[in-house]
Amino acid sequence: MPVIPSQDIAPQGAARLGGASARSLVLAGIGVVSFTALLLLAWHSADTLLLIFAGILCAVFLDGLTHYLGRIVPLGHGARLAIVSVLLALLVLGMVGLGGATVAGQAQRLGQTLQQQSGTVKSWLDARGIDTRFLDFGKLKDAAAQGAGDAQDGRRTTPTAGGLPSPGTLLSGAGSVLGQASTVALAVFGAIGNVFIVVVLGLFVAADPRTYRDGLLRFVPSRHRTHAASVADDIGITLRHWLFGQLVVMAAIFVCVWLGLTLVGIDGALVLGLQAGLLCFIPTIGALVAGIIIVLASLASGLKGVIAGLCVYLLVQTLESYVLTPFVQKRALDIPPATLFAGQILLGVLFGLWGVALALPLMAVAKVLLDRLYIEDTLGEDAG
Repeated sequence: MPVIPSQDIAPQGAARLGGASARSLVLAGIGVVSFTALLLLAWHSADTLLLIFAGILCAVFLDGLTHYLGRIVPLGHGARLAIVSVLLALLVLGMVGLGGATVAGQAQRLGQTLQQQSGTVKSWLDARGIDTRFLDFGKLKDAAAQGAGDAQDGRRTTPTAGGLPSPGTLLSGAGSVLGQASTVALAVFGAIGNVFIVVVLGLFVAADPRTYRDGLLRFVPSRHRTHAASVADDIGITLRHWLFGQLVVMAAIFVCVWLGLTLVGIDGALVLGLQAGLLCFIPTIGALVAGIIIVLASLASGLKGVIAGLCVYLLVQTLESYVLTPFVQKRALDIPPATLFAGQILLGVLFGLWGVALALPLMAVAKVLLDRLYIEDTLGEDAG
């Protein structure tokens, strides 16, 4: 058989190496472009992606309840999910039916109290030489817009004989009212639509979570699929433990604030406890906002009421920070407060209110990924 001269082997090997290098360079360029395009798509679709993540949290909640119910009732997954969904729907309807009128009445009175007391605080600051004109920005803007409209069309605001407004004035006022009403209606429908999306998405995913999990794992190379499945399961377990622990803490905050403010005689204690419990879902920032609302509402009861309301809130927050959260969340995650606050600020700047509200579960997912994929796999250390 013919023998290939040795001097011909080197050029052929160099050509193959050059072709492989060019192919690797092209693939790397495609990867960079694809990753950049994916980041841009995620940036422009951040609200939608965070809404989907909220739906996944709802699915984790429903699947967790279904899992725990399976320890009591030996039924299939679908039957247990149906029982959980019906019980939750009846619970929500019962709360709305029994306490809806009370909550609505207290919320209306609380809104009026907060408006009055914020004006009192503004006057107190003005009397001490502190500039509070920024608090009137919305009013000044509305007045300026109204004045500009009046200047452009003086006849529209000219009263007719007998002191009655002209038809143009009536139509302008009606249009303004309808415009505000449509804005409020759109906001309400948008909120209801978001809740509907979250609940429906949660139900669909909770109905068959393994199908969606296996579908995502198909995008992972087969040699890494087992490890990816383990990481995905760890994320699900972490989110479940965190979510149920957070719900326990929220319920405890609600009950403690409600009973404490009721004992010291603060009006609207039920609504104040409810908002404190709900805002507890947002660590650090939520507690601060809840405390400000409680202090403003307590101003109507005088100095003693403010001191009593503040003491109740501080006691509850101490209980939550040093007893409830460390005890309930010890199985979920342990993120230092400074890291958590920095993450909230970053996600809030990037994604707005959605980023602030979902900062902790997003950071929980990031922590699991860092522990499993970087600390354990790359560094070879125990994440602990």
